[in-house]
Amino acid sequence: MKSNQEIMQKFTLKNIPSLDTCVLAALELFQEAKLPKTNVPKDNILIAGSGNAVATAKIVFPNAQSADESSIDQKLKTLKNIKTVVLFSASGKKHAPIIAKKAKQAKKQVILITNNKNAPAKEFADQTYLFPKNKEPYTYNTSTYLGPILGLTKEDPKAILKHIKTNTDKVNLPNFKQYKKYYLIIPTEFVGIIRLLNIKFIELFGRKIARDIETFEYIKHATTVVSDDKELFISFGKENKIFGKPENRLHIPLPKDANYASMMAISYYIIGKIQSAHPQWFKNNIEQYCKDISKVFNQEIKPIVE
Repeated sequence: MKSNQEIMQKFTLKNIPSLDTCVLAALELFQEAKLPKTNVPKDNILIAGSGNAVATAKIVFPNAQSADESSIDQKLKTLKNIKTVVLFSASGKKHAPIIAKKAKQAKKQVILITNNKNAPAKEFADQTYLFPKNKEPYTYNTSTYLGPILGLTKEDPKAILKHIKTNTDKVNLPNFKQYKKYYLIIPTEFVGIIRLLNIKFIELFGRKIARDIETFEYIKHATTVVSDDKELFISFGKENKIFGKPENRLHIPLPKDANYASMMAISYYIIGKIQSAHPQWFKNNIEQYCKDISKVFNQEIKPIVE
């Protein structure tokens, strides 16, 4: 049987793996690959990036101010105490060079955290930290951002992989095909994962599937006034005994010592199972999307990131 890393290294546009395979391959990678030791100031920093990148940065630096491509100008202008901009970008392309250049023009130190040794944003960086990654479909960004999170939490990727094999895979999953509405309930301590999960649903399903993702505390507010008999409530780490009909509840255990890397890997793994059960919207559209978005950014964006 091929390892998941082998599958990720050999796939083509004709046989794009689902997200759950990508998760397993990332955990295999980080059992072997070394993470760079970063030296980032603790104070007076602004974390920046787009999409998955800035969502990851907020997990790694939860107390820092943050900016994206839409707010970087305002933040550089109004946050007078900022001395360093820490830019997260898997590719170091698209908006990353623009953000880095603006930070340099504002006379800030720029630290780039990337997975691309040829990242265009390096031109404006004072320091660059290169994290390992697997070959992945564009936007999957699993190994790319799991690395920095593991660097923060120091969790054991081998233990996470074992939990998936011995616990997650033992859960009696429903037929996801019958559901097009999902409510993910997240432990309150992992509130920072919500943006990553929302982005993943958008990337894989667009508006074909409806989702809400909130913590166990926030769901108590008026988020379930309008219910649906075909909405699946998926709780992570703690069992949901209140929301949704009993037959529409799924509980996914987390390791006892779970931190953000476990939360990300296991939730992405379940989203991958949902992806496999539905029509392959992502796989059928990613090539054309990349052709179209390459024109928007005026640079080549490939559907497979080597």
